Amino acid sequence: MSLYVVMGVSGCGKSSVAMNLAKALGGEFLDADDFHTEENKRKMHSCSHLTDQDREDWLKELNAELKKRDATARPTFLACSALRSSYREQLKSGLSQLDFIYLKGSQESIRRRLESRKDHFMPVELLKNQFETLEEPLPGEAIVISVEETLPDIIKGILSKIHTE
Repeated sequence: MSLYVVMGVSGCGKSSVAMNLAKALGGEFLDADDFHTEENKRKMHSCSHLTDQDREDWLKELNAELKKRDATARPTFLACSALRSSYREQLKSGLSQLDFIYLKGSQESIRRRLESRKDHFMPVELLKNQFETLEEPLPGEAIVISVEETLPDIIKGILSKIHTE
């Protein structure tokens, strides 16, 4: 079973990339945003940062969802910020294999993306904090892809790296 987390700051394209990868490989797409509590969504919508305590149950639930899918034959792509190394460790706890795909972009380019986005609970005002929280994966810990490319090129680049692993 292939389990992947498409990670990065808000607005980098995690959901679009994970959804397209799942479609390309006949897999399943999960969006970590769907697992946030209403309280956490309200907190973010009001421009308040989530604490590690706010994220604790959310990460446990995501890990449990990944464990359910670990036994299936379909690849699963979870779109999840996974900004800190400790969050990534929590996500992969008890799993035999979990690969990370890091969508990397500059704060300026991602800010432009967020400013054009409609109907999302994550306001652009929290982007600075996301970059401050971000602990980029060390070499070898993730497939790293620039978000400066087009979506089809991003998908093609990731698929080529997945197939060569």
